[in-house]
Amino acid sequence: MHLLHETLQHYAWGSTDAIPRLLGLPPTGEPVAEAWYGAHTSAPSRLSDSVALDAFIAEHPEVLGEASRAAYGDRLPFLLKILAASAPLSLQAHPTRSQAVEGFARENTAGIPVADPLRTYKDDWPKPEMVLALTEYTALCGFRDPDDTRSLFDGLGVVHLLGDLIGPLFSRRGGAALAEVFLDVLRSGDRPEHVLEITAAAERHVHDGGEIGDFAATALHLVKHYPGDPGVIVGLLMNKVVLQPGEAVHLPAGNLHCYLQGTGVEIMANSDNVVRGGLTSKHIDIDELVRVVSFDPASPDLVPAVEQAPGLWEYPAGEPEFRLWRMEAAPDRAVDLPGSDRARVVLVLGGSLVDDRGLRLDAGTAAFAPAGESVRLSGEGWGVVAAAGV
Repeated sequence: MHLLHETLQHYAWGSTDAIPRLLGLPPTGEPVAEAWYGAHTSAPSRLSDSVALDAFIAEHPEVLGEASRAAYGDRLPFLLKILAASAPLSLQAHPTRSQAVEGFARENTAGIPVADPLRTYKDDWPKPEMVLALTEYTALCGFRDPDDTRSLFDGLGVVHLLGDLIGPLFSRRGGAALAEVFLDVLRSGDRPEHVLEITAAAERHVHDGGEIGDFAATALHLVKHYPGDPGVIVGLLMNKVVLQPGEAVHLPAGNLHCYLQGTGVEIMANSDNVVRGGLTSKHIDIDELVRVVSFDPASPDLVPAVEQAPGLWEYPAGEPEFRLWRMEAAPDRAVDLPGSDRARVVLVLGGSLVDDRGLRLDAGTAAFAPAGESVRLSGEGWGVVAAAGV
């Protein structure tokens, strides 16, 4: 294995202390939103000799393994992150592979530079995701059944105030109703008066308890960070999920989502394609969003851990680009890394582990394990292992 050094991302919504604390870094007061462990060309991790992981793979593609290379060429197909949100991220969805290929080619043909803020597609890859909570982790994931959303708005007492805006929830069924409200909110521009009405009602009901109190609290949390943003209304059409440490949720292509608060490990296909839908000052391409987003109501796709061996649990998301395991070694129980036929990234999050060649991985340390290398970790500690899904 090779020691692997993270690349930090300092987005405004990040926590100032969560990731530094996990990695043993001194906090500087600057938000640290993400730590990347992978080979995406925009922010590759580096090996201990300061060689970028994408450059190392380009020079030694055999480290990926035969099955991965056959499926994805000489590119690491996954990206592992630590994500720490102290404020809501933008509402966003990610494309399928065919949508990414078409969209990337279209914007290239149009001559839009990849770094242009009006560009949507940064590469031609899909970006399905899964988040494993390290702390209590709150997110909005996919659209709630419109019948339930009607009841929640009614519980706030705002149905008569919002008028035609949420009228389709009462007159149409399923995804058609959600799509109509969604498009009305985004295409009509700012709706500060509606957001103000929701805010006032939420303040009256936030202490009610139960579903109505929680619905009101979600509205106030969004408004606090994005006052007047029409994305607040979109967020209230969505399922809210609260993960406890060790729980995970899968976000397939087309799933509109928004991380609200918490720290987690995120695994995804090796892409930076984000199609935004609100709660942001960045570019929103409504037409592309409509092509990408699934408006079919569905409950969040929670992924239970499946024990594969003593001290090893997989979170099977079913995505071909990635797999994720949680591992835990004890003084009387070593752990063999899974997936020896493919490249893996190991991230230790607690305690200390040592491989059978003497490489020590303390909490906050990561390593890259090439295909064909069998690794046994001993000691007392825990972390995660990421690999290609093929």
